[in-house]
Amino acid sequence: MTQKLLARYGLKWNPFSSDIPIEALYRTPKVDSFCWRVEQNLLREGGFAMISGEPGTGKSVTLRLLAQRLNEVRDVSVGVISLPSGRLADFYREMGDLFGIELSPHNRWGGFKKLRERWAAHQESTLTRPVLLIDEAQEAPAAVLNELRLLSSAEFDSRHLLSVVLAGDKRLNNKLRHEDLLPLGSRIRTRLSTEYATREDLTGCLKHLLENAGNATLMSDELITMLSEHAIGNYRVLIGMAAELLSSAVEQELTHLDEKLYFQCFAAPTSAKKK
Repeated sequence: MTQKLLARYGLKWNPFSSDIPIEALYRTPKVDSFCWRVEQNLLREGGFAMISGEPGTGKSVTLRLLAQRLNEVRDVSVGVISLPSGRLADFYREMGDLFGIELSPHNRWGGFKKLRERWAAHQESTLTRPVLLIDEAQEAPAAVLNELRLLSSAEFDSRHLLSVVLAGDKRLNNKLRHEDLLPLGSRIRTRLSTEYATREDLTGCLKHLLENAGNATLMSDELITMLSEHAIGNYRVLIGMAAELLSSAVEQELTHLDEKLYFQCFAAPTSAKKK
């Protein structure tokens, strides 16, 4: 939306855009607890954490919130894998970029050694482990996940050089049950399972987004209730429906969104009578 349109609705930003400011994201006590545990325990002890759940239940939003929280901690190095589906050579190239080391994918031992030395030095100087965040981790090859397990542990698995947070849908859980990845699955110490939201959570999310965007009364209470009831417990569906309503309101030059607009946009069309 343009600034002119935002001003018409009294909004600082589009509350249903995917790139709203991090401070405006809706968070639940369960998410806050997970981020606290990562910061207080995993960051200082190393190891693996995991976020898993169905699509649209808040995994990526949790990673955004966690990344911001960790970036505010002094001397913490946070890296984000952008190509989780890459092969082992691609993985080493990206790790070299993230941690400022020139690595050759053809010299696996050299890269292995340099990364571990860098992480050990960081730990000794800051008393915290570097953090690696991997979204869509269900796409990562088993060879990459196992390499990450070997890279991050030292001294017969008694010392962790890196903190890793994996996020993925239910396929990630199934993947970690495979015999090739059982050693990694058994090392996950901190978990968050994102679940389908209750109607109260969805209602709270909508109200939170509208209030933080600057117009808490943009939608009628009846419309908020209808959206919450028809979003099948899925935040992504909820935001998609709300965005469609706002787009339709802009097109019709409406200043308030209500249940009448909902029926215009989403009511099932009546079939034409046969002659």
